[in-house]
Amino acid sequence: MPSLTDRLRAGNTLVGDGAWGTQLMERGLEPGDSPEAVNLSDPGILASIAQLYVDAGADLITTNTFGASPINLERFGLADRTENLNRAGVDALKPVVGDRALISGSVGPTGAMVKPYGDTEPEAMADAFRRQIGALVGAGADVICVETMIDLTEARLAVAAARSLSADIPVIATMTFDATPRGFYTVMGTSIEQACTELVAAGADVVGSNCGNGIEKMVEIAREFVVHATVPIIIQSNAGLPEHRDGELVYPETPEVMAARVGELIDLGVRIIGGCCGTTPEHIRAIREAVERSNV
Repeated sequence: MPSLTDRLRAGNTLVGDGAWGTQLMERGLEPGDSPEAVNLSDPGILASIAQLYVDAGADLITTNTFGASPINLERFGLADRTENLNRAGVDALKPVVGDRALISGSVGPTGAMVKPYGDTEPEAMADAFRRQIGALVGAGADVICVETMIDLTEARLAVAAARSLSADIPVIATMTFDATPRGFYTVMGTSIEQACTELVAAGADVVGSNCGNGIEKMVEIAREFVVHATVPIIIQSNAGLPEHRDGELVYPETPEVMAARVGELIDLGVRIIGGCCGTTPEHIRAIREAVERSNV
């Protein structure tokens, strides 16, 4: 299969997959448990979720390694299994994905804060990312996706760690933005313009946003990314913001609601469109169909 870089250069609009956390919870993951522990205890679950997203038309399938940095895994007593958990996250997807999609190695926040806002030294965080990403690259991930970041320093460290390990592997970097009276910013005060400039300088090949917003706000965010980004853009929105209904947490945006805005994202120039919290294989199938209609 052509690499992510080759496919983007060819002008393709690619489709990402959707949420993994909710899929795992539907299959028995308990609140407070480590999602990444499933990689070793029951990798078949990962294969079954990946199969749904591949069949729905996703071009990128995410590894279940979002929280698999040693800093985060320490909370569960799993830091010494960092490499095994990340390798297993990739290995579980290979038989399913084959040449139908690319494996995207997920790298989320560590849960720690870099000095002076927290007590973690930058080099310690960089080392943690190198351990995680090194295992993902070594296991054969096609892409590294640094995602759901709110602290630009942490995001830069993760991107730089990926780039230090491989000059060639495509690196995606996404941050989560909130609407404020002054525009869109992360909770740490990073603007979209800052994110574009500094993430690309650190080595990101694709930049954008995921999580925290439904499709309407994400279209607004995409408009601002188009102004500032010098590399391809990725947008992966939630299925709306969660609501409590009859004692359950529900994401209100249907596949049809999300797919209806896909044409706008494509017209803006967004090159990868997928889903985040609350999205399902049905959402991804609807997005795929909308992308295909735009290509006609």
